[in-house]
Amino acid sequence: MNFWYPVKNELVLASKSPRRTEILHFAGVPHSIHPSSVDEIPMEGLPENIVKHWAQAKAANISVSFPDRPVLGADTMVFRDGVLLGKPKSKDQAYHMIHSLSGRWHTVYGGVSLMWQSRGLSFTFAEATKVKFRDLSDLEIKAYISTGEPMDKAGAYGIQGQGCVLIKKIDGCYFNVMGLPVSRFLDRFKDSLS
Repeated sequence: MNFWYPVKNELVLASKSPRRTEILHFAGVPHSIHPSSVDEIPMEGLPENIVKHWAQAKAANISVSFPDRPVLGADTMVFRDGVLLGKPKSKDQAYHMIHSLSGRWHTVYGGVSLMWQSRGLSFTFAEATKVKFRDLSDLEIKAYISTGEPMDKAGAYGIQGQGCVLIKKIDGCYFNVMGLPVSRFLDRFKDSLS
């Protein structure tokens, strides 16, 4: 057991996100990957409630198969002026997303849910991080899109990759933008056990 991870039981990550598993590796959290089969359909509501809903749905979907292990569900969404910026479906859509973020602030919402059925333990929370992009030229936006990196990421960028050059500043948890607010998650996990 590592100092940061409060139990001996291996965590089950209900996500195939390489970013989330990388963050858990950084923190030394032993885990296995069992992606949920939840279909995320568009829904109305406050961004923090939406990400909590999907994180909880993913954890619930997998926890039935692993009742004796803690199961972590997570969801990340990017909002600018109340508009959801999902994963781009084309290079044109990626261009428009990144262009809309240029020189402006936006908010990344992360939903986190842990369920451990045999212990009757569960909690869910949302984290918000504000991110400001530099003023970007068309050439810079097109060069970034040509890397292929934006195509599988909410908001069409990855802070942990080449997208780092797009960002001027952040206000809040860096790892939330990457995909999992790991420090707050581990604190909540420890608190839930006491």
